[in-house]
Amino acid sequence: MYTRVLSTKIVKQLESSKCVTLIGPRQSGKTTLCKEVFGDYEYFTFESPDVVDIFDSDPRGFLKNISGNAIFDEVQKTPQLLSYLQEILDDKKDQRKFILTGSNNLKLSKNISQTLAGRTMIFQLLPFQREEIPKKYQRKTMDETLFYGSYPRIYDEKLNPTDWLGSYFQTYVEKDVRDTINITNLRQFNQYIRLLAGRVGQVMSFSSLGNDAGITQPTAKNWFSALETTYICFRLEPHFRNFNKRITKAPKIYFYDTGLLCYLLRIKNPEQLKYHPLKGQIFENWVVAEYMKYFYNQGSEAPLYFWRDQHGHEVDLVIDEGSHLDLIEIKSGQTFQKDFLKNIKWLNKLQDRTQATCIYGGNKIIEIHDITVKPWDSLFVK
Repeated sequence: MYTRVLSTKIVKQLESSKCVTLIGPRQSGKTTLCKEVFGDYEYFTFESPDVVDIFDSDPRGFLKNISGNAIFDEVQKTPQLLSYLQEILDDKKDQRKFILTGSNNLKLSKNISQTLAGRTMIFQLLPFQREEIPKKYQRKTMDETLFYGSYPRIYDEKLNPTDWLGSYFQTYVEKDVRDTINITNLRQFNQYIRLLAGRVGQVMSFSSLGNDAGITQPTAKNWFSALETTYICFRLEPHFRNFNKRITKAPKIYFYDTGLLCYLLRIKNPEQLKYHPLKGQIFENWVVAEYMKYFYNQGSEAPLYFWRDQHGHEVDLVIDEGSHLDLIEIKSGQTFQKDFLKNIKWLNKLQDRTQATCIYGGNKIIEIHDITVKPWDSLFVK
């Protein structure tokens, strides 16, 4: 059993609430967390045709026959459940508690905002943050860590990442994206997502991506939105403060899991990754995703951005803590070079309330004036 950081937040929330909602990618561990932490809750999955049939035939009777607390899995499949659940949540005499899970961010969030607004707290569970993996199962090198990714099942069952992620892509990604939008040419979509993987960490031009994939710009945007909705990709927006006329307005694109990213780039093993031309971007993706998981595991939104100005100065990751900014430069090189810090020093001069960190592929913590240089496996070491 793996201890998920988010579980304590969910337990605490249910002490004062009747309902929580847990969303995240397929196979990120949502069902496992619910069953292990809330083992006394009755479990129903709406991916089961039998459960859907029973519910559809008599929704109120279905809910009334549940004598205690319950987990409802993949509720985006049966959105009408939420309307009937609202009646129970509004009934002060009914003290049953419910956990809802789903893997379609847009569809579920939209239904909740329409039906259960103010009645449920939404948490997001991504695949493992590195610190959630027991040390005996953690990959020892940076290249192995990036290649294996962080889906729990790969570690639970000691699976070959390439084999499992190939099956995951065909079973879930293609299916869920097609459920979200109408894709008639699956081969073209596969080409699109591999082209997207080749642009990881870049400022996105949907016009250029569409041209390369042989689709229109609106289609390129729609397909990306579907990948966001199903927790495959996310966008990192440029920071909104005007430091010396920041001009970049387009987002950068990342994947939630670097193992899946390596699969899409046809990287077959960690040795291939070691000399891959996109290794720097893949490492950058991993660091950004780790910070996103950190914030989601605290039950909060992730205030993550990047910064770039018209002179080409860029800081890979800006964390807006409100009272100050955390500036993070990300370098995959194992040997620290002073040149790593040139952009972060530039932005440091423009903004007073900042803390600066460089994450690199080496293994030593280095303090240089007011900048901390951290090894890749010590992101959250104070």
